[in-house]
Amino acid sequence: MDEITPAAPVTLIYDEMYTSEGAARHHYQNIARQLFSLPLDALAQKQREAEMLFRRLGITFAVYGEAAGAERLIPFDIVPRVFGSKEWARLEQGLKQRVTALNAFLHDIYHEQNIIKAGVIPAHQILDNKLYCKEMQGVDLPNQIYAHIAGIDLVRVTENDFYVLEDNLRTPSGVSYMLENRRTMMRLFPDLFAGHSVAPVEHYPQMLYDTLRESASPYISDPVIVVMTPGAYNSAYFEHAFLASQMGVELVEGKDLFVHDDKVYMHTTEGPQQVHVIYRRVDDDFLDPTVFNPNSALGVPGLMKAYRAGNVTLANAVGTGVADDKSTYLYVPAMIEFYLGEKPILSNVPTWRLELKDDLSYVLAHLPELVVKEVQGSGGYGMLVGPTSTPKEIADYRDRILADPSNFIAQPTLALSTCPTLVEAGIAPRHVDLRPFVLSGKEIRLAPGGLTRVALAEGSLIVNSSQGGGTKDTWVLED
Repeated sequence: MDEITPAAPVTLIYDEMYTSEGAARHHYQNIARQLFSLPLDALAQKQREAEMLFRRLGITFAVYGEAAGAERLIPFDIVPRVFGSKEWARLEQGLKQRVTALNAFLHDIYHEQNIIKAGVIPAHQILDNKLYCKEMQGVDLPNQIYAHIAGIDLVRVTENDFYVLEDNLRTPSGVSYMLENRRTMMRLFPDLFAGHSVAPVEHYPQMLYDTLRESASPYISDPVIVVMTPGAYNSAYFEHAFLASQMGVELVEGKDLFVHDDKVYMHTTEGPQQVHVIYRRVDDDFLDPTVFNPNSALGVPGLMKAYRAGNVTLANAVGTGVADDKSTYLYVPAMIEFYLGEKPILSNVPTWRLELKDDLSYVLAHLPELVVKEVQGSGGYGMLVGPTSTPKEIADYRDRILADPSNFIAQPTLALSTCPTLVEAGIAPRHVDLRPFVLSGKEIRLAPGGLTRVALAEGSLIVNSSQGGGTKDTWVLED
């Protein structure tokens, strides 16, 4: 790989609300005037009201590694993030293009493997990947869809430059926070909404339900859909219960299901009921103890046999992780050109592969400047943010890299855009990213907006809630 020039230094930061002269940008002008005309004490009171609403609704998340059962209230910021209709239209087009290509890639690698035969992507990148699921080879899925729900993480560095940071195709979470953020803002600031034409997001559960219905076998006219959760101690359990309730379907655990004659059934008070679509929030390894982890108490024995027989749909499909692995991420632009014959609308972040000798040498020489990630890591864990790390942290991470270079990729430290955020000292800029949720059934659907995550600590670039980040309501203004 050619040497990559790092992106703009973190001192050159694009403020999404204000120009460099301090004037509010066009689509923020009314918001800045209405919201910031309130005294700081009044804004702080609104923030406390939001916290009380979240607490009352039980909008919490568990943090792995803390005491069993420990939960935190997810921080919420009352200053919305706003997109104009034209810039959102471009993002929507790029997201649909990317997810279409990723689904085509997944179908291909589990069938003809044309992209490997064409030499676009090395065979070992797929076939030797820990997330490649041999049990999925040759399995035909309705609509050839594998990632029914995709959470694509985007970052912005200038007015017109957005980069895809990650493709989350396994069990992406956070959409419940998007919906509750909007409800909370509408309750706290009705006058603010009255003065703006904000595209709605509250229809997302219906969009999800329609997508899941379309993902059932075409021979089923009225499919039974369930949401499958690992249980109440999972970090995203609130979301599992919330989405099941909003869609009007059952929330089940593995113990509530069983397989008979290669069909999946649910225990009910009226007897067994066949299940046709499972929106599963259980990882691949724990889905079926007869095929994957034999010690799993979360899955359903025989589920994979029923799945391979076409009698049940799993959303997302088993084996999607090979496509959102951070080393596979490098090839997504090539996938778009290979399957769609189009140039990518959204760019990848320039990335070094540390399994390559030249890339490894460059990264080791520039660790204090770069972000380094494990190829199968998630949630902000296991990564190094060079500019904010101590010399000891950098030295320790260097040892980890040298022990297994192929387990890491590196990227420039992007100058993530900021949005004004209410913090203890007042209104201050904080770095943000965006996770839109892309639904794929017979058509691709997208709620206008997504989950904006904000790094609440000054100077921090890590937005994950498990690492101290919070969330904002995301507005797309209609013309």
